[in-house]
Amino acid sequence: MTKKDTATLTYKGNSYELDVLPATVGPDVIDIRSLYANAKTFTFDPGFTATASTISKITYIDGGEGVLLYRGYPIEQLAENGDFLETSYLLIHGELPTHQERKDFEKTITYHTMLHEQMYSFYKGFRRDAHPMAIMCGVVGALSAFYHDSTDINDARQREIATTRLVAKMPSIAAAAYKYSIGQPFMYPRNDLGFAGNFLHMCFAVPTEEFKPNPILTRAMDRIFILHADHEQNASTSTVRLAGSSGANPFACIAAGIASLWGPAHGGANEAALAMLEEIGTPDRIPEFIERAKDKNDPFRLMGFGHRVYKNFDPRATLMQKTAHEVLGELGIQDDPLLETARELEKVALNDPYFIEKKLYPNIDFYSGITLRALGFPTSMFTVLFAVARTVGWVAQWQEMMEDPKQKIGRPRQLYTGPVSRDYVNESNR
Repeated sequence: MTKKDTATLTYKGNSYELDVLPATVGPDVIDIRSLYANAKTFTFDPGFTATASTISKITYIDGGEGVLLYRGYPIEQLAENGDFLETSYLLIHGELPTHQERKDFEKTITYHTMLHEQMYSFYKGFRRDAHPMAIMCGVVGALSAFYHDSTDINDARQREIATTRLVAKMPSIAAAAYKYSIGQPFMYPRNDLGFAGNFLHMCFAVPTEEFKPNPILTRAMDRIFILHADHEQNASTSTVRLAGSSGANPFACIAAGIASLWGPAHGGANEAALAMLEEIGTPDRIPEFIERAKDKNDPFRLMGFGHRVYKNFDPRATLMQKTAHEVLGELGIQDDPLLETARELEKVALNDPYFIEKKLYPNIDFYSGITLRALGFPTSMFTVLFAVARTVGWVAQWQEMMEDPKQKIGRPRQLYTGPVSRDYVNESNR
């Protein structure tokens, strides 16, 4: 039997031996669970950037090498050769589907896309100018009020039904939020269309005209969904897991994930990148903003460049770049000043020694923002589309956590620096 590796921690003259948990790929992990019981001390890791909060078999990232794997498969291969529902099956079930498994899965998802008719009344309770993400949070959280037969987290079959419903209904919820914001009638899903084509139909079709999804634009939408499907233990995924650890129902957990995703440092990054392009305005102003980005004393930052995890090129960005150019070419967009600014900024940044040295390459948010704008989505919908894609990752991570018999409620600790114990003082003596 192979002896396990251990790590020794010396603290206040005492040594503590800690187990090392091996990874199949990537860094091993020092198990500190016994540290407080034995040494009466915690570790300090703001943002949990060096702390593994769980054991997972779903997604692997190597930020230094620019690698992203879904269940071991490179993201590039899945996005080039597969489609979103195939990728969804892989993330949820662990393996690529056989032909029959794929057909059954597609049928199941397709026949769960319809929303309960009473749910459409929820939208009318929001102001017309409400942000679509605010609507998403409310409507997804309300799913538990309609589907009581899939909220028992201890029942494997109910967990499976909830997973199916969330993946299937999220595009319908998102499209309805968009239609409500622009004052158009809701469009029901069509069972004759694929996942991405049906979503574009629900967003852009109107009752008075026949809608035929453009295959190139549909493929671009599908690829966007694949590239955003999961990204390991990011802020929103960790939020879903933390909420789930309390025993909350799956719909509440996903609503919590949506709320976390809404932040501009997370899912709102592509919206921020487009806002930056609007601030730059025209290509002739790019040199001015490039110099500002290099100035440490200037608060301006180039959004959509570099990545917290990827210290090399974001592997998703290469495919997103290709997709962006395919969409712009198909639509023949030549006279949009914002997109022209984006094209020129991309050229400048990729050839500027400062950005090359700092490895500040355009990331997926830069290209996805351009692509989604070209497809006709307003910036307020960008994070909503991210949520549609990421739902499959969230439910896969949630399912994995629910299947772990050793799962405990999340309870991060702290370094307390407030006042020591003191006695209450009456108001007259303060």
